[in-house]
Amino acid sequence: MTKQKLVIVGNGMAPGRMLEHLFETAPDLYDVTIFNAEPRVNYDRIMLSPVLAGDKSYEDIIIHSEDWYASHGVTLHMGERIIGIDRDAKTVTSAKDRVVHYDKLVIATGSNPFIIPVPGHQLEGVLAYRDLDDTQNMIAAAARGGRAVVIGGGLLGLEAAAGLKNRGMDVTVLHIMPSLMERQLDPAAGHLLQQALEARGIEVRCKANTKQILGSERVEGVELEDGTILDADLVVMAVGIRPNTGLAKEAGLEVNRGIVTDAQMRTSDASIYSVGECVEVGGMVYGLVAPLYDMAKIAAADLAGAPIAGFKHVDTPTKLKVTGCDLYSVGQFGEGYEEIVLRDAARGSYKRLIVQENKIVGAVLYGDVADGGWYNEMLKSGACIEDMRQTIIFGQAHQGGGNFDPVEAAATMSDDAEICGCNGISKGTIVKAINEQGLTTLADVRAHTKASASCGSCSNLVACVMKSVLGESFVQKAVEPVCSCTEHGHEIVRATIKKAGLKSIQAVYQTLEWKTSEGCAKCRPAINYYLLSEWPGEYEDDQRSRFVNERLHANIQKDGTYSVVPRMFGGMTTPDELRAIADVADKYNIPTVKVTGGQRIDLLGVKKEDLIPVWADLNKAGMVSGAAYAKGLRTVKTCVGKDWCRFGTQDSTGLGIKLEKFLWGAWSPAKLKLAVTGCPRNCAEATCKDIGVICVDSGYEIVYGGAAGLHIQGTTKLVNVATEEEVIEYTGALTQWYRETGFYLERIYKWANRLGYDHIQDVLVNDPEQRRAYYDRFVYSQQFAQIDPWAEFVAGKGASEIEPMAEIKLEAAE
Repeated sequence: MTKQKLVIVGNGMAPGRMLEHLFETAPDLYDVTIFNAEPRVNYDRIMLSPVLAGDKSYEDIIIHSEDWYASHGVTLHMGERIIGIDRDAKTVTSAKDRVVHYDKLVIATGSNPFIIPVPGHQLEGVLAYRDLDDTQNMIAAAARGGRAVVIGGGLLGLEAAAGLKNRGMDVTVLHIMPSLMERQLDPAAGHLLQQALEARGIEVRCKANTKQILGSERVEGVELEDGTILDADLVVMAVGIRPNTGLAKEAGLEVNRGIVTDAQMRTSDASIYSVGECVEVGGMVYGLVAPLYDMAKIAAADLAGAPIAGFKHVDTPTKLKVTGCDLYSVGQFGEGYEEIVLRDAARGSYKRLIVQENKIVGAVLYGDVADGGWYNEMLKSGACIEDMRQTIIFGQAHQGGGNFDPVEAAATMSDDAEICGCNGISKGTIVKAINEQGLTTLADVRAHTKASASCGSCSNLVACVMKSVLGESFVQKAVEPVCSCTEHGHEIVRATIKKAGLKSIQAVYQTLEWKTSEGCAKCRPAINYYLLSEWPGEYEDDQRSRFVNERLHANIQKDGTYSVVPRMFGGMTTPDELRAIADVADKYNIPTVKVTGGQRIDLLGVKKEDLIPVWADLNKAGMVSGAAYAKGLRTVKTCVGKDWCRFGTQDSTGLGIKLEKFLWGAWSPAKLKLAVTGCPRNCAEATCKDIGVICVDSGYEIVYGGAAGLHIQGTTKLVNVATEEEVIEYTGALTQWYRETGFYLERIYKWANRLGYDHIQDVLVNDPEQRRAYYDRFVYSQQFAQIDPWAEFVAGKGASEIEPMAEIKLEAAE
């Protein structure tokens, strides 16, 4: 049978989903040709905000690769815009003068961002936020730093603001209405949202009307109608979209607000369909993906000649993809309805149900959004809430008494209950896929149905559905929590601190809903380290969140005394330093003086009350703490190198001293030990250190990931370099990457196993730009780290840690 010619103009999410349905239903019915104005394949536009925030890359959000098009025989013209449709000849013409015949045509031209035509809107540095090019332009602008002004306090504007803030820009949001997201949120929820954004360092100005954008050639500022002038290096307009109907209008199709279609997605020309944001169906246009996917399914069925119900409007929930700002909004608002409201200002939680004749017609949730799907189900089904009216605001867990079982709740949901709002996936679709394709993991379900494949907020609900179907056969990858105070693992905690701009332990507890108010001995040191690592110069180390050795900057021994280890850079010392150590040992009756395995001298048996005077005397001799107690750099062990050794090829001692002077003071997830050895005979034992340098005739071999404690492991080669400067750059970059992504108490070899040695080599060796960025961040952080804690104690800071709590006398005891 001769295939019909199907031409698609546009390659966004809606036509992509339409083709998936069409290939499932009628794989051999059409020869498909796509013209895409963007020079790339189909990608998940919902995920642009995570790309802007740095959480995902473009490769992560590709929906259909070039291989997918090839495997389905699709001809894809990327970066080629259609400029005309000849309905009589049934042809389209591209900007490259390519003329293609069609039997059926689908117009999916999407929408265009609205640019406020104020003076200066055409200046360089004024961007919209619509596609990947806009996102990449914003990322490039953020890399230059400075100040961004985002015009528009709606969903997209706030996600843009959060992403730019994440990338280090100072950000101001201008919104013309009295409260944020006023179309989805009531003023109370909008106020809470504004507070949450301001707590993350984003300035929000409501009732702010832009008068003009200032600058001669590129953006320099924004002037408001009230005369306020804001400095700006970047202006992002996120004030709405308009259906892109120009091509359809020129072709003589019926166009109103969008391209008018019937419920089967057919335009006024029976041979032409339209799907996506360019469509007006039932008098409405849409910008959320769920209704667009409904259009795609209907158009595919109609193109295949399969029966399907026509498009029907359904309220679609709105969610904000800004970490720490949980909101859920669905349905209708306004006057004339009843309201049920629950406020918990202390927890930043707000719930409002809009009710009409004992049926939910709208819901706004801020903070605690777990019941959003449940409320939406009742809204869609028109369920009567009369019997639960007194308790419904408290959520599904408080209905009917007894302990709430989320799996049982998922089991009782109807098959048409929507599970994944982003992709319009119902419970029935998931259950069918599980049963027919034998799926047992969340990843399998995600791959086959796309449920939870976009924003991921429905992952737990998908898992509950799976467990209700599979029981014990359900395979869920376990995430080991940081401790019993939380369900979150280290990765989520680290990512949240970064994305949400959290700068205190309490802010982490609040945002991630910690189960305890003060944490425990496991989580407090971990979070303290993550904050210190993420915000150098801003977050102040919390001594209470450190173990006793780190608080007292000495190792406590089994008899209650302490051992004190002064630093000897590269294992080198001087007669003056040795005399000072000997004098200290005599002066304070220190019973044991021992040479350690790390080429230093350990003073063992120091009384707690003598710690500060011992440190003071050692400081006077020019010695600082050796950090022998630290989750941080301890030593850089060296051999004597070419100055003394017959086999030494380089100045290993000198390089070891340089490295230790460069790295000392840096905190890391676990202890960090280095070594530099002058030749492959390895006298400094570089091949079992966290990071090792082996001097060879041609330069230096850098190795890492060794261990010689409870776990024995040799190192893995990272790279060979020619100069000491390169050794220092690679070592700084490797250390910083480990500091930024390691889990607390995770040694570097475990970190490397988790990330993958090939990946680490790819980033640090094959990507000089990234390597340099890590190195620069390490250098920046060191200006706040290289402070001797002994000297601080001697000067009085933290001395109360050592002073007795009270003097207990006999009278008091009696």
